[in-house]
Amino acid sequence: MNASKPDASNVTASIEDFMVQAVAMELEAAERYNELADAMEVHNNREVAELFRKMAVIEGKHATQVMAEMGWTEVPKPTTAVPFEGFESAEMVPIDELHYLMQPWHALQLALGAEQRAERFFAHLASIADNDTVRKAALDLQQEEQEHVELIEAWLKKIPKPEADWADDPDPPRHHS
Repeated sequence: MNASKPDASNVTASIEDFMVQAVAMELEAAERYNELADAMEVHNNREVAELFRKMAVIEGKHATQVMAEMGWTEVPKPTTAVPFEGFESAEMVPIDELHYLMQPWHALQLALGAEQRAERFFAHLASIADNDTVRKAALDLQQEEQEHVELIEAWLKKIPKPEADWADDPDPPRHHS
């Protein structure tokens, strides 16, 4: 096995195991996008908050779609987690990359990175799957993540890149001790 790639064989044994992992990833991503939206609302950055809320809805719908395909009425508990390119699931936006003055362009860059990691994750799982059903499901999910990448890239084309001084705050937060 290539040391640079995680051992994901434990989620490629059955379609159920694989889809449990996929649902968990989508729900975690939706939760993180909502957390990011909450943080942006605290800082009165409503435009970016709204963007993160849209991404949360997209991820939630994706999880619902996978559950419907599997015939699940309740979210199954994952028995394993597969790390990929970091400590969190592939589709999570790192919380430490959030800035209270970030603009929609920054939010989209974070979302783009998450969707690209998810696309690579499913491509990797497809490449190591020893089961045709799992391989096909992984390729289908990879394609859906690629569609998310393309959606975000289209949004990015409509949004100007911020000026270099975007993080300058003439009235920065003060911490009282």
